[in-house]
Parts: sequence; C-alpha cells; structure tokens
Amino acid sequence: MTFLDKVYRLINWDNPRKRRDRLFIIAEILDIAKDGVLKTQIMYKANLSFAQLNSYIKLLLDTQLIEINNRNGKNIYRTTKKGVEYMESYKEVIETLSNHNNGNSPSIKGGPTIYWVKKH
Repeated sequence: MTFLDKVYRLINWDNPRKRRDRLFIIAEILDIAKDGVLKTQIMYKANLSFAQLNSYIKLLLDTQLIEINNRNGKNIYRTTKKGVEYMESYKEVIETLSNHNNGNSPSIKGGPTIYWVKKH
C-alpha cells in the first residue's frame, strides 16, 4: 500500500479525485517524486495542469522539499529528506484527525481543511 493509499483510507475518500487541498497536493507530488521522476510524470500522475505544476515545483524547490538532478540531459525531480519528513508529518496529522473523528466529532470526509493563523 502506497503512502497516498494510506492517506486516502485515513480520510475515507470515496473518490480520491475530489477537490484536493494544497497540502494534500504537495504530499502527492512528494510521493510521486520519491524515486525520481520527470516533470511530465508528476503532472500526469498528480492530475495537474502545466501552470499548476510549475507553481508547485517552484514552491517545492524554494522550500527544499524536492531537488533537481540532471541525468542524461533530463531534469529528474526527487523528494529530499526534508520532503520525506513533510510526508510523514502530513500523514501524522491525517491520522490524528481520523482518530479524533472516531468519537462524536464532525467528519473530515473529503479531506482536511487546514487554516493558517497569522500572528500579530
């Protein structure tokens, strides 16, 4: 079972292609790139447009969650150690929310919504 299969199961998605939040898409890209892939492979496997892909790739490179290696004249994108740590943390959050959901709390069906709180 892959990382994403486990996450899909934890959040009880009937259809994993429902609207995905930004953090999920990042985890999905990192999972796809864990063994090193071409940019187009990420685009197709993550079901992203070219513009969306470029935006995510820039973010992931800037935050050092992925790296580029040139192999035979082709750019290969690979998840870094920091990226693997992100995936593990993301899975922990989903597991925590899913475990909390076993009580009487509202469902997180469709994926978690995570809000950023700006400190003043």
